[in-house]
Amino acid sequence: MADVVEDYAWRADEELARFDAAPPLRLPFADFARHWEMDMRFSDVPQRNLAIEDEAGQRIGNVMYYNLDRWRKEAEIGISIGRREYWGRGYGSDAVRALARHLFRTTDLRRLYLHTLDWNVRAQRAFQKAGFRPCGVAHRNGHSFLVMELRREWFFPIPGDGQDAPGSPGRGAAAPG
Repeated sequence: MADVVEDYAWRADEELARFDAAPPLRLPFADFARHWEMDMRFSDVPQRNLAIEDEAGQRIGNVMYYNLDRWRKEAEIGISIGRREYWGRGYGSDAVRALARHLFRTTDLRRLYLHTLDWNVRAQRAFQKAGFRPCGVAHRNGHSFLVMELRREWFFPIPGDGQDAPGSPGRGAAAPG
């Protein structure tokens, strides 16, 4: 519950909402906190949100996976760095790479994918640094997105070697959030 205040502030932020192609949150804080707590305590939805922390353990954002499809063996991922002073410093790539490593090592997922706004070149570079490759475009609610994917065989190029092709995370760590 310690994270609810930051999550609320980040979701209500106009600029952060623009990067998420969503309207800023306008729900009263008390309502948001009640829903947030229920989701954290009782949700059985196949999605997980993880905190991104800097080297000192300060929470700077979130990384998550959702739209888990066990039949296709794929899931969608997303990320948000809420603290602007950490933008462009590699924390996003590190967190995405750490999440991919975790999912590929602990599940039978074969593919991770994401949607990023077509104009968000900084995010696209960060995802490419983490090993993702463009694979298509999507249009939703008047926005155009670049669809990117990461496949298990790209991440672990030699079956069973357990080594990451895109490198290993350095700075931040993904922690339950």
